[in-house]
Amino acid sequence: MQINELLLKNFGKFHDRQMELEEGINLIHGENESGKSTIHTFIKGMLFGIERGRGRAAQNDTFSTYEPWENPNYYSGVLKFTSGGKHFRIERNFDKYSKKAELVCIEDGEVLSVEDGDLQMLLGEMDADRYDNTVSMSQRNAQMGESMAAGLKNYATNYYTSGNGEIDLNGALEQLKARKKILENEIRMEMSRKQQKREKLEQEVSFVWRDVHHLEEELDRIEEELEYRIEKEEERRKERQKDEEHGKGVMDEIRPEKWRIHPMEILIFALVIIVAVVLFSKPWNYLVAIVLFLAFGLYVWNRMKVGKKQVKTEPEIILEEITQEEEKVPIEKLRWEKAHITAELKEKRIQYDNLGEQLAELDEINERSREYEMKRQAVQMAADHLEQLSGEMRGYLKRDLNEKASAIIRDITDGKYTKLVTDEKLHVSLVTDDKLVEIEQVSRGTVEQIYLALRMAVGELLCEEEMPVILDDAFAYYDEERMLQTLKWLKAHKKQVIVFTCQKREEQVMKEAGIAYHKIEL
Repeated sequence: MQINELLLKNFGKFHDRQMELEEGINLIHGENESGKSTIHTFIKGMLFGIERGRGRAAQNDTFSTYEPWENPNYYSGVLKFTSGGKHFRIERNFDKYSKKAELVCIEDGEVLSVEDGDLQMLLGEMDADRYDNTVSMSQRNAQMGESMAAGLKNYATNYYTSGNGEIDLNGALEQLKARKKILENEIRMEMSRKQQKREKLEQEVSFVWRDVHHLEEELDRIEEELEYRIEKEEERRKERQKDEEHGKGVMDEIRPEKWRIHPMEILIFALVIIVAVVLFSKPWNYLVAIVLFLAFGLYVWNRMKVGKKQVKTEPEIILEEITQEEEKVPIEKLRWEKAHITAELKEKRIQYDNLGEQLAELDEINERSREYEMKRQAVQMAADHLEQLSGEMRGYLKRDLNEKASAIIRDITDGKYTKLVTDEKLHVSLVTDDKLVEIEQVSRGTVEQIYLALRMAVGELLCEEEMPVILDDAFAYYDEERMLQTLKWLKAHKKQVIVFTCQKREEQVMKEAGIAYHKIEL
């Protein structure tokens, strides 16, 4: 990739500022506060966009720092570049309310989609993080971050396994680990659900067993009472049969004086009337007879009244209150209660047996738990395999990275240091005269060269598309000799280099060495 033109329509301090860049070394010179960092940020923003922070972070983020000084609502720019032999134009509007990006192929006018990844494809899958850790280098961020070390590990696993850096095997490993955690959580949840179900079933078993026990006791009580009542009923039936055999004198024996006039009383009454009729002359005899008859009627009525008020005997009360139908009611009720309780007891016993079976089933590994465990084991095996494979591939990466970085450091130090060694965390050591020298033991200028060599080597490994190398005041700790060797290497090995500087040293060194460059004065 080569950047051909920058147009800062409205970005930071610049308004409609156009800059043309060329192949090879481009020297952008300006005093402090002249806008070098603004242009550097503009290039990154055009390639990868600028996201606004949230909350308090938005006050000092990149979006706010480089808002246009004039007309902040018009926040935009254009960048023209070459990739794969074709020329492209990307225009971005950074405004928070109307943010958009348009990518067009200049030759044929084809409109491409930034959102769908067309720009990232043209950049060789370069992203902002890789950009900051490889081709974009300043005095403040010479050392590579931990994210790049992780990116290298991922790249090693992907590229050396499949030959394709786009296949994210490390991402697959992370997904497997995440899947394993999900399955383990599912297993724990299933065990928890099983335990909760067990506790609930045990509680239900306790309640049902209590109900069964109470129903059994109630059934025993009803059966005993029913048996007793049946025996009593049989005894009463036999007594009634015996009474019927004795005939109609039973009631007279029970109530000898009730509702009854003695025959002698009737005979005496009749004689008195006859005597009165005989002794008295007419018509007094008839009057006397009538008075006597009424008096006797009053006597009979009083006798009947007294009989009604007479206190009833115990046998009378029993016979009046208890009929055959009424005697059957308690027995029929007891039989109904027995049938009802027997049916309920049967249901409770069936329920108790079912709950017991459910408890027994919980003691066995159910199908769902078995399935989860099989999946977890499969995921674990796959993850272990990828972990082993990833370790092997990182060994290959370490070899290639050390070879590339060693070749670069050998050239830019003019053979002083011939070998560079890195570990998985990108900690660096040097080898000179068969001695291992830690990076802390060398000068700051050498440290800066080491990090540049490492960045360039990583960029060659990770970036499919060669990107412009951007150096923002990166030579502050370089002496002239180091700077000369580094610029020579960049000129010979990189298609495009953009150097931001506030000094004249870079230009002077290149003039004296005859290194061609394109200069832009701010």
